[in-house]
Amino acid sequence: MNASTELRRLEWRCRRGMKELDLLLVRFLRERYESASGVERAAFEQFLELPDPEIAGYLITGERPDDPQLAALCRELLRTN
Repeated sequence: MNASTELRRLEWRCRRGMKELDLLLVRFLRERYESASGVERAAFEQFLELPDPEIAGYLITGERPDDPQLAALCRELLRTN
């Protein structure tokens, strides 16, 4: 899969149906994903597998994931925005 196709696929997965989440996730994808490390990219893709309420908890209500890589990603997602 080429890079352009991969980015489009990820952008589609960023669309969560909640405007706040969409903005946070898509902005990170567009502004940081390509320069992110392999570990950050893998964490982002893993994060997109989580259910919407869990993602909202981490990005909107301030809950923290137990997984240190996901916690670091959440900090970066919030910092990017």
